[in-house]
Amino acid sequence: MSPRESDTTATGPLTGRRVAVIATDGVEQVELTGPLGALVDAGARVDLLALESGEIQAFDHLDPGDTFTVDATVAGSDVTDYDAIVLPGGVANPDALRMDEDVVAFVRAHAERGGPIAAICHAPWLLVEAGLARGRTLTSWPSLRTDLANAGATWVDEETVVDRGVLTSRNPDDVPAFGREAVKLFAAGDTHDHRLKENVGAID
Repeated sequence: MSPRESDTTATGPLTGRRVAVIATDGVEQVELTGPLGALVDAGARVDLLALESGEIQAFDHLDPGDTFTVDATVAGSDVTDYDAIVLPGGVANPDALRMDEDVVAFVRAHAERGGPIAAICHAPWLLVEAGLARGRTLTSWPSLRTDLANAGATWVDEETVVDRGVLTSRNPDDVPAFGREAVKLFAAGDTHDHRLKENVGAID
């Protein structure tokens, strides 16, 4: 998959916007492809950013799924090129990403600029690492509940939660709702100019 773009003749609520999907090996496939499809259908250009160039291996729970071509590395990308970030889940994927300084810095810098972020399942681990959980109401895979609470978040068991520019969801069953809410969140405002500081919570 080269840069993911909608039909050039099509228009939608995300036309003109560019979204970074950050993932690595172990990503839950439906949590990658579902939101990506919703964003492209809404007119966005979507780039898959990873730790290394080449391909990443997706999984369907514990079973290997498809491989996906990386558009660019996180370290080699400029956060100011992107209007929004999507963080898919899986267990191994966000666990590896939260240990990478370039990824954490990229997500934090995006939030500091007021850019919206959508994270599903285990991906809110990255919100904790980037200092974005404190003071927010978030949801996630249930096993992250204590981690998020310890990071200062209020955890709720809801399909989707949006709090000051951050969208979270619980699991693969929530992917359709997650995609719809991501389109709504990312469509707010005017491309790069829509990033407002008041949309950002406390950053440690």
